[in-house]
Order: sequence, then C-alpha cells, then structure tokens
Amino acid sequence: MEYLCLLYCGHVKLIQGYFLLLHLIDFEVVVYEGIIREKPSSKEEAREFIKGYSGGQAAVVGSVLVTNLKTGKRKGGWDRAEVYFYKIPDEAIDSLIHEGITLNVAGGLMLEHPMTLPFVEAVVGTTDTVMGLPIALTEKFIREAL
Repeated sequence: MEYLCLLYCGHVKLIQGYFLLLHLIDFEVVVYEGIIREKPSSKEEAREFIKGYSGGQAAVVGSVLVTNLKTGKRKGGWDRAEVYFYKIPDEAIDSLIHEGITLNVAGGLMLEHPMTLPFVEAVVGTTDTVMGLPIALTEKFIREAL
C-alpha cells in the first residue's frame, strides 16, 4: 500500500518503509490578447485587467516541475486552460478591488472567489489549472520522477 501526502511545496511518499522526497514547483500566468499577466502591481492595473476580461476570455498557463531530491531526476511541463467571462459590472470590479484579493493572484482574478464565479461563462480545460496547480499533470510527473 502506498501513501502520498501532498504538501504545497513538496511531496513525501512512503514506499516499503522508505521516504522519497520530491520538490514541487508550480507557476502560473494569465495570457490576455497575447500579453503575459502576472499579479497586478496596483489597484489601477487590477481594474484594467478585469475590465479587459469583461465579456471576453483569458488563458491560464500553469507549469509544474517535480524534482526527485534523492536521484536528481526532473520532470516538468505545462498545461493551459481558457476562461470565458460574461460582462463584469463596474460595481463588481470595485468590490473585488476593494477586497484586495486582486493584487495577490496572477491576472487579478481568482476563479473560485464567490464574487468572480457568477461572471464565469465557461472554462475550457481544468479548473485546477486555472486555480494554479494542474493536478493530473502534477501526479503524472510525480510518478515519472519516482
């Protein structure tokens, strides 16, 4: 029987009494009209980002790198998802910016946030990719790095 304990910054797997330590790095950006967007640097930039998504779409590109610290074996790659938005009213944008979360996430919007979710029309790809860690890809690389 195998046990896998997922931690945000790494993974520990118990196999026949031995621990193998894997280091996990994940990174995501939002791509809007061909421009890479990380976390907004100001409330004004967050407002510009969100207004741009209103009635449109943005892509999220997330990358994963898993390193087996015992063997040095590395596996990495990326995944992509697209998010389509309904029109986002100025009042909703103001509320999101006032709350402050927009400055802490790539592209200025958090898909799973209760104030964002009503304006998401569709997600093409996986929501875990949009949220920052493509699970299937991560699990694949963990298996390959072991």
